[in-house]
Amino acid sequence: MSLYNKPGMSPLIILSLFIPLVGTTLGSAMVFFLKKEINIKLQKILLGFASGVMIAASIWSLMQPAIESYTDFRAYLIPAVGFIAGVGFMLLLDYLVPHIHKNNEEEGIKQNKLSKTFKMLLAVTLHNIPEGLAVGVIIASAMTGNVSEQAMLALAIGMAIQNFPEGAIVSMPLKEEGLSKGRAFLYGFISGVVEPIAAGIALVITYFVSAILPFVLAFAAGVMIYVVVEELIPEANEGHHSNLATIGLAIGFVLMMVLDIALG
Repeated sequence: MSLYNKPGMSPLIILSLFIPLVGTTLGSAMVFFLKKEINIKLQKILLGFASGVMIAASIWSLMQPAIESYTDFRAYLIPAVGFIAGVGFMLLLDYLVPHIHKNNEEEGIKQNKLSKTFKMLLAVTLHNIPEGLAVGVIIASAMTGNVSEQAMLALAIGMAIQNFPEGAIVSMPLKEEGLSKGRAFLYGFISGVVEPIAAGIALVITYFVSAILPFVLAFAAGVMIYVVVEELIPEANEGHHSNLATIGLAIGFVLMMVLDIALG
């Protein structure tokens, strides 16, 4: 029997796999409409906004369902282990995968012949893996009846909203590096394709091995919080106007919280 024919699969679930990619695609398309890189103040607001969305999603969409899966000591043990495992997974990826950030800081294995553009693309791709994992896990939770389809849709929409500024923040610097608008858009789009791929992998594994669902929920929360603390917030706080990032974070956090609770 195919996965689509199994109980719990619906067109809304299929759609939720690709909603976040729509946000990245639309954001990357800004390269065709903006002449210069996004204003630094706006960048800080958008980075803070993305951080707020991811923090709120980690709490209400991922950690809370993981904790509520048990009524004994496992309610804190399994989520704690899963969260730490998620952070450790991202530490390992950061160490192994060569990538470069906007400030030209290189991380990962240094001995390689990859271009600067490709390393920038890898950096963004690393950001998108946790979001894809989170979406895939929450879809599997909806398919098995552990969370509502509304909660699943809230997370997918939240990821799409925060992917829009991320897509623009990715494609615009690539254009500044000398790429054509078309290639900058294409690379921005490709960086988002990893999300439905990661979501699909997480969905299949979690759906067929449902016993590990609480662990994987917490794991996804760990990888998302790692990205926020390691990448988004430090970049948002560089230089002046860091208070704008704080305002953006508050707005993103509240918006995702309202989405999750209202639709959950």
